[in-house]
Amino acid sequence: MVRIQECILYRGFQHGEILEKMTALMNACESGQQQLKEQENTFFECVNGLVEMAGSYGFSGNLWHNYLTFLLVNHENAFSTASEIRGAVEGSINELARNDFEIFKELYDFDLEKFDRVFGTSCCKVICNYQNVNGISKMFNSRIRDRICSMSKTLAGAETTEEFMEDMVQFYKDFGVGKLGLHKAFRIAHDDNGKVVIEPITRIAHVQLDDLVGYEIPKKKLIENTEAFVRGRKANNCLLFGDAGTGKSSSIKGILNRYYEEGLRIIEVYKHQFQDLNDVIAQIKNRNYKFIIYMDDLSFEEFEIEYKYLKAVIEGGLEKKPDNILIYATSNRRHLVRERSSDKLEIMDEDDLHSSDTVQEKLSLVYRFGVRIYFGAPDKKEFQNIVRVLAGRYGITMPEEQLMLEANKWELSHGGLTGRTAQQFIDHLLGTVEN
Repeated sequence: MVRIQECILYRGFQHGEILEKMTALMNACESGQQQLKEQENTFFECVNGLVEMAGSYGFSGNLWHNYLTFLLVNHENAFSTASEIRGAVEGSINELARNDFEIFKELYDFDLEKFDRVFGTSCCKVICNYQNVNGISKMFNSRIRDRICSMSKTLAGAETTEEFMEDMVQFYKDFGVGKLGLHKAFRIAHDDNGKVVIEPITRIAHVQLDDLVGYEIPKKKLIENTEAFVRGRKANNCLLFGDAGTGKSSSIKGILNRYYEEGLRIIEVYKHQFQDLNDVIAQIKNRNYKFIIYMDDLSFEEFEIEYKYLKAVIEGGLEKKPDNILIYATSNRRHLVRERSSDKLEIMDEDDLHSSDTVQEKLSLVYRFGVRIYFGAPDKKEFQNIVRVLAGRYGITMPEEQLMLEANKWELSHGGLTGRTAQQFIDHLLGTVEN
């Protein structure tokens, strides 16, 4: 008999309906064919659920094992969260986990084709060697899908409960647990009850820092700060400011891709979501990952007061900011908040009798970013070098003199001398029949 109800840590699965039904079918199978035949409809419901899940997540191979693995790698409990990033832990929790893994090993080892013999079908033979239509996942990116499919084979091949447990611990150490472990980037959303939830972003650009041509000094500063943060040393909140189209956002994406394997995660936040920041921080402050709260194209108009709330969240509240959280922002404005000429000239008017205080209040936000990195627009020579490097990277064989001539014509009418303009020009050439 499969004793799934005796699991201690691994309970209350979010997608556990199929698990409960399949366990009931297995126990009915042990009781005799007649009792099992009475649950024929439940059997087909389970097969349907596994196939539909394969369609959503892109699973191939043994769908039952993929499903069980999906449950295990996503279940956040005292054991799995203690094992994430750090690996094996000591203490009584191991005995409780071993109990649960022994039960799950029975689920992996069960011969599903017993059902085929009783119901006179070939369903289990099919789902144990399932070939997906195209393997495209609507819920995961291919990297996560492949890890789950690979892990399902590893767990199915474990000969003992101890080996099964060691494999799970190694997975948690290498890739983490749950959505925060498997995914790189997240956004803020709300559930049906209005509760703040951290939602994975499944499609993100695989930008590498080396893809950004030039800007070696800004990139070096960003790398140094992020590397210190990821490796447990002191680091600062970081502001990337400067001209539009110079690679500020691309640098953040590149940093994420470089340090994801070391436990770095990013949560994207917009101005209207600042009120949710405390809830977000409460959900991530005790996890074993390093989180960057990322604010893209951050700026405030004079009448907007959200920057005051952000100041308190960054630094200044009674509760100490968790060591595993930093704030990175990009902006086209050096000081983030729009300034009036009267602020600079300290012209007093009836609306503000202490204009110097106004200036200091607006500047105090940017001062809370300990690292401020400038990304300036390239000059003509640098722009041409960016075009030249990108053309070589994408295999464009146009003669260099003609390439530079076309690039110069393009930038005059498409945004000026920026890295973004150079990339758009290259994309334009790639979209033409002849380049």
